[in-house]
Amino acid sequence: MAQKMQIQLLPLRGVTIFPHMLVHLDVGRKSSIKALEKAMEEDSNIFLVAQKEADIDKPKINELYRVGTLSKINKMVKLPGGIFRILVEGMQRAELKKIISSDPYYEVEIELMEKEELLDMELAALRRKLIEKFDEYVKISEKVSPESRESVADIEEPGELADTVISYLPLNVAQKQMVLEVVDCKIRIENIIEIIHRELEIQELEKKVGLRVNQQVDKMQKDFYLREKIKAIQIELGEDKKDEIESYRKNIKKARLPKEAKKKALKEVARLENMPAGAAETIIIRNYLDWLLDLPWSVVTKDKIDLENVQQVLDEDHCGLDYVKERIIEFLAVRQLSAETKSPILCFVGPPGVGKTSLAKSIARAMDRNFTRISLGGVRDEAEIRGHRSTYVGAMPGRIIQGVHQAKSKNPVFLIDEIDKLSSDFRGDPSAAMLEVLDPEQNNTFSDHFIEVAFDLSQVFFINTANLKANLPQALLDRMEVIHISGYTEEEKLQIAKRHLIPKQLKENGLTTENLKISEGAMLSIIREYTREAGVRNLDRSIASICRKIARAVVKNYSYFQRITRQNLHQYLGAPRYRYGVVENEHQVGTSTGLAWSEAGGEILSVEVTLMRGKGRVTLTGKLGDVMQESARAALSYIRSRTEHLQIEEDFYEKYDIHIHVPEGAISKDGPSAGIAMVVALVSAITGGPINKDYALTGEVTLRGKVLPVGGVKEKLLAAHRAGVNKVILPAENRKDLHEIPANVRKKLECICVEHMDEVLPKVLLDWGKRALVEDENLGKHKEDSTSINRDGSTFGH
Repeated sequence: MAQKMQIQLLPLRGVTIFPHMLVHLDVGRKSSIKALEKAMEEDSNIFLVAQKEADIDKPKINELYRVGTLSKINKMVKLPGGIFRILVEGMQRAELKKIISSDPYYEVEIELMEKEELLDMELAALRRKLIEKFDEYVKISEKVSPESRESVADIEEPGELADTVISYLPLNVAQKQMVLEVVDCKIRIENIIEIIHRELEIQELEKKVGLRVNQQVDKMQKDFYLREKIKAIQIELGEDKKDEIESYRKNIKKARLPKEAKKKALKEVARLENMPAGAAETIIIRNYLDWLLDLPWSVVTKDKIDLENVQQVLDEDHCGLDYVKERIIEFLAVRQLSAETKSPILCFVGPPGVGKTSLAKSIARAMDRNFTRISLGGVRDEAEIRGHRSTYVGAMPGRIIQGVHQAKSKNPVFLIDEIDKLSSDFRGDPSAAMLEVLDPEQNNTFSDHFIEVAFDLSQVFFINTANLKANLPQALLDRMEVIHISGYTEEEKLQIAKRHLIPKQLKENGLTTENLKISEGAMLSIIREYTREAGVRNLDRSIASICRKIARAVVKNYSYFQRITRQNLHQYLGAPRYRYGVVENEHQVGTSTGLAWSEAGGEILSVEVTLMRGKGRVTLTGKLGDVMQESARAALSYIRSRTEHLQIEEDFYEKYDIHIHVPEGAISKDGPSAGIAMVVALVSAITGGPINKDYALTGEVTLRGKVLPVGGVKEKLLAAHRAGVNKVILPAENRKDLHEIPANVRKKLECICVEHMDEVLPKVLLDWGKRALVEDENLGKHKEDSTSINRDGSTFGH
């Protein structure tokens, strides 16, 4: 049975005592001194336990480790300052079992933990391995004397050997405590062998690092010696840095710097002049001066104010985009009347491939200004905008100053691409740094961390591009004039292909018009059946694919000529990818056509509903967002509230499970604009009435059946036009957006504006005339307010 005893406890700070250790300790805490005095009055034995945290002056019992060492006080001497120095010898491991008292010192009950270990062959082998490992450690370590190895090798008892070896290793209190708490001698020796092995690897790495550092120091000394030699040779030849200093001063005069920048430049030149030739900082100063003097502080290009010529250049480069062109002409007209006009800060927002970047280049060409571009996609460090301090090694200005430097004038057209893709992390928020750049009231004194003097950006024509307005911070959005660029119509795409894409691809693929000609019918087929996008990037790729196949044939026969028509187009692009015309081939039950909008432009969206015998469970699939799921539930609640008017069984939702699905389930979808499409699909599925395939629908629905306005109307109607839809139902409040639709598209689309679902169902459900609907008292009012816009643009009342 384990032996228990009552004894005084002495907490230790920053040290762990093992059995068989003989060590001096300085004791200064009053409670510890009283515990020592009590122990000396009795049998000189004391229980030594390490504290978990060394900085605690009065540790509680839970702030001490449970396992310590029963020790013998061999000597106790009082030192000046009330401190006692004791010589203690560790005897046995012991575990704290119970607190007897805690005032004025800890008196505890402990249980001795040592157990007898028979020296078998395994233990003897472990003992020999431990001595061998410790011998290796002593040879490479400077912290242990060789004499210690001899004293350790003489210890026969394995437990004592293990406790002695661990005391020599550079471990912290927690690591030593883990070894102290291991009673089994074999496990303890294995742990210590593993610790020594790890220490040997660390020592080896330290040697390698030390050798590498010494080599670097030697190289630095060699470089210093060579620089001093060069300096001495230059002095002998009369070639010192006076010429360089004089050159900098001449360049400062030529640069016509602002007063503050000139003062800073002369100060840095003076520092360079007084600095030793071999000083490392001379490189930093030269780099700073080179950047400062290369910036276009006073270089301004003259704007081309001929408005007719500017209009002609813009029309040559881009089809459509009338509002953007008009805004540029307005700016130049004002500039012609007032030279003090500040440059506008525009933001082109639109789907990919609609020409936002190329439009900025055209504006620069039309105004005869230099053009520069930076992309902020994925930028998450504020220093990318403002630069790093010039004192850092390899420091450079931020992207804004670099862009102006590249433009070589202080009034370029500066394109900031993908500004909605900015992000932030622990290094700062780049969008916050952009606030000063894009604020006309502040950017005349823009401060870059590298340049450290104000640079005037007020004459820079900033044009930003983004795919989604919602991703832009509100403070940044407030500083820009947002211009929405929607997708192109078929006619615009056809003109772009004729005037730009085909000539470009012929040139890039080494072809001429004598090798290839694409008919207008073939181009329309490519636009309708091989691409479905807001921009023209896929159209460009399709034309490039045709050119590559023709180039292959031309290599074999240089006189080869091919005319691409609707009939042979599939030989070059394969089977059509999209079906042009109505979305559905026939009238369907439970399937309606909605219109959606994303950063890629407008899209056609099918809503499918099916009913199954069940208990009223509603399932929503198609990767729908929270708002779209709420729209589906609102649509179902509206139908349940009007079962009598719709001649639907009141308890239909208890007999059937309803499954609402929006195809293309891998793509996330959200927003409320599919509300009326969901109501129509649900009513069709419940009543069994087919839906007219010629209609596409968009609009948010309330629980009372009101149709609320939605966004992205232009993009949605262009998508309907691309898909060949003839009729579109949209909210009455969106009637104001129809003036943005190109005239050729309005002629082909019949846009029906509605305020209530009672106006939608009779138009879309084919069998509605056969059903005896109970008229709502407000239906007459809704019909009076309903307006249809014919394909020729005229309106008539219902």
